[in-house]
Amino acid sequence: MKRVFLFAPLVLVVVLGIVLFAGIGKDPTRLESALIGKQVPAFTLEDLDKPGKQLDAGVFRGQVSLLNVWGTWCPACRDEHDALLWLAQEQGVRIIGLNYKDNREEALVWLDRLGDPYELTIYDPRGTLGFDLGVYGAPETYVIDANGVVRYRHVGVVNEKVWKEDLEPLVNQYREDAS
Repeated sequence: MKRVFLFAPLVLVVVLGIVLFAGIGKDPTRLESALIGKQVPAFTLEDLDKPGKQLDAGVFRGQVSLLNVWGTWCPACRDEHDALLWLAQEQGVRIIGLNYKDNREEALVWLDRLGDPYELTIYDPRGTLGFDLGVYGAPETYVIDANGVVRYRHVGVVNEKVWKEDLEPLVNQYREDAS
């Protein structure tokens, strides 16, 4: 019986090694989402700019959108902000913001100071929609088709490289499907 206990640390090390080896080479920006191929979860939340105005999943119907999860507390969100402005203003991409677990006044000042790339911004101070989307943190960006179906999830900063390699082909594909 004592010999069995002598091999326990070896077995533990082998199992741990297998688990760690399985994670090597995986891209952390490509986290799977259970929502891929499903409708954006139902929600009723306020518009950041217009307190009292209720928004729901209908905001995603009619045209392809990027849903960008952000907060003023998020340094990486600041890093991607110029790229989002470029996408909205120069590339004509429809971006809907999800202000996640943030303070409304600080968020409005932030957008006023840095520019507002969002066609509209959903205010989610308690993170309820973020939870339903499976948000790990910010920034995260989703491609939503014209029928309100989640097609892709990107975890991390959106920049020109991410746009060209990952998001633009999908946005174009779903734009063509919608027309």
